[in-house]
Amino acid sequence: MPESSCKHPRTPAWLSWFIGRLGYGLLTAWVISLVVFIATQALPSDPARVILGPDAPLESILTLQRQLGLDRPIIEQYLRWLGNALSGELGVSLDSNVPVGNILFGRFGYTLALLAGVIAVVVPAALLLGVSLALRRDSRLDRWSLSLLIFLKATPGFLLAIGLVLLFSMPHMDVLPAVSILDPDKSLLRQLQFLVLPVLALSLSTLPYLTRMVRASMIEALESDYVVAARLRGIPEWRIVWRHTLPNALIPAIQGVALTLRTLIGGALLAEVIFSYPGIGTSLNSAIQMRDLPMVQAIVLVITLGVVLINLFADLLTVLLTPKLRTARRVTMIRRNRRGIQPWWRRSPSKAP
Repeated sequence: MPESSCKHPRTPAWLSWFIGRLGYGLLTAWVISLVVFIATQALPSDPARVILGPDAPLESILTLQRQLGLDRPIIEQYLRWLGNALSGELGVSLDSNVPVGNILFGRFGYTLALLAGVIAVVVPAALLLGVSLALRRDSRLDRWSLSLLIFLKATPGFLLAIGLVLLFSMPHMDVLPAVSILDPDKSLLRQLQFLVLPVLALSLSTLPYLTRMVRASMIEALESDYVVAARLRGIPEWRIVWRHTLPNALIPAIQGVALTLRTLIGGALLAEVIFSYPGIGTSLNSAIQMRDLPMVQAIVLVITLGVVLINLFADLLTVLLTPKLRTARRVTMIRRNRRGIQPWWRRSPSKAP
């Protein structure tokens, strides 16, 4: 008797891996939010006293603490704050008495514009420089360029920012504004001169890492077996670069762009303070000075979620663009081969010749 067997479509291994990565990212964001909440609550400042002022009577302070729920256990305060955050309610600023969400919505757009400007400058420049240096490996241009990149990488970001201000904003030059005083009534596209110095300072800080990664990936691709075989077949060099080596070299560069974005977020916070740029970095600095705990907690939560999303997107792109990972049958194969190396405790000892 024939048996009708219906085969269910197999779930791709990369989809199961991505769901696991998503859960891990959300767990990381939750742990960081818990640590930040407990740390901010442990600060030697009382939100009730900040609101009422240092000369407020004790009875008024105690009454406001009960109204704000500050007399509750810290775990109960955290659960209430987390529930409000999941529903989109981030609290009210203690400094301006304005909902935190409204403040972040206005400032977050400026920070995104700053990061977008840096990415628009760094990614094409890193690809162009990395490919050019890889094709001219060990030449004089390659050696001098690597020395300059190492110097830029070793220089702290705030020193680069101060140097740019001294170079372009002093009275003898006065080419670009040193302080980003933006008019909220005008479009940011009509005030791009205030973005030049912050974008340039962040670009000089992040360009060395991505350029060297693209260069290393290109050199590895140029020395691979399929490139040697293509040269033996007489394929022109430009076609080998554009059709074979560059697409394979861009896959590791995706992780480099993700790491660049993660470091850019921290660098952008510092650049905003140096240039008085009205982004979330300036808001975080002001909130820390004013002991505005709801603002500090909300900004850290937003930054944490942004870093988690960047990591997830970069990992997903890496897996989907790599045929070996995309067609893997087991999740463990993706985890093992995603970085291209095995853990040191699983490596077989090298045999002596």
